Amino acid sequence: MSPSDSHTCTAFDGHRLIASGPLAEVALATKHALDAGATGPVLVFDDQSSLPVEIDFRGTPDDVLARLALAAPETDKPTARGPGRPKLGVVAREITLLPRHWDWLASQPGGASATLRRLVEDARRGHRERARRSSEALDRFLQAMGGNLPHYEEASRAYWRGERERFEELLRDWPADVRDHARRLAAASWDDAVATT
Repeated sequence: MSPSDSHTCTAFDGHRLIASGPLAEVALATKHALDAGATGPVLVFDDQSSLPVEIDFRGTPDDVLARLALAAPETDKPTARGPGRPKLGVVAREITLLPRHWDWLASQPGGASATLRRLVEDARRGHRERARRSSEALDRFLQAMGGNLPHYEEASRAYWRGERERFEELLRDWPADVRDHARRLAAASWDDAVATT
């Protein structure tokens, strides 16, 4: 995953929490932990997705921050645009639908393209999408940090069945920092799932 200051992340040295917060702060805290002899493995997770954040820790703290700045996506650069409505960033691509879908789209105000854009935006903003992403984030974190811990599989099954108390109980003997982060991710995911009903 490419680093970005717009997201928060969390770093661990083995099962011990190093830092959680904006990427630059976590990177500096992790660099300090590595320089102080962190035994690792040192892992940095994006808080939204639990995907690993790759950071080059070589050199001084300023070197690390400079590389983060270079790796951040530049939103000011103009991008090459193809066919479509370039000022809006619209790109033409092919999709295939059944005739009844085309008929329905043709009857919608604004035409097929505008309706499809609205449907996609509504789905992206929807609670279901958020619940799915937060569930996947918890699952990734559990696999990465809890895969070798006691009751991992049972805890994962309890989460997916929505058994909150059982999930909490199964994580009770996990290292405190890993347990607490997993509980935060699970709570956010369950809150998102409740909002979809």
